[in-house]
Amino acid sequence: MKAIVTAVALLALTTAVPAFSQMTDMPMMEHRAGHGPMMGMGHMDKMGDMMGTCMAHAEMMGLTDDQLMKMKPIHSEMQKKQARFKADLKIAEIELMEIFEKKDFDLDKANTAVKKIEGIKTAHHLDMLKAMKEMRGMLTDEQFKKMKTMMFTQSDDQ
Repeated sequence: MKAIVTAVALLALTTAVPAFSQMTDMPMMEHRAGHGPMMGMGHMDKMGDMMGTCMAHAEMMGLTDDQLMKMKPIHSEMQKKQARFKADLKIAEIELMEIFEKKDFDLDKANTAVKKIEGIKTAHHLDMLKAMKEMRGMLTDEQFKKMKTMMFTQSDDQ
């Protein structure tokens, strides 16, 4: 639950960063003083990592063959969606930069481009949450506790 609340809060806080980054020709990381690189997406990426961690540590978590067989296609689909998301986001950010190249850029076009970027991010976040919920529904209470312990231990190591 804490991860979901954090993800929603980060979504709300990172709304204008891509546009601002493009306006000043600086990487997004540089505008997030005090935070790790791409922190806004970092938590969403960790949701995808959660599934990979579960599968990599299936024996330690006590996952059954049936659980693994159900998780593999979900994990694969999440990886594909992550790749599409990164590409779509990069293209939308390039399009926004193209709008800003003019001294007197069209504010309506810039507004539309920023909303497109946020739409891409929101759709991806919701996809990740849906897959995470589906995967967690496959776990027993004991397996879920083990997964949480493993995820928090990995977070501390980084």
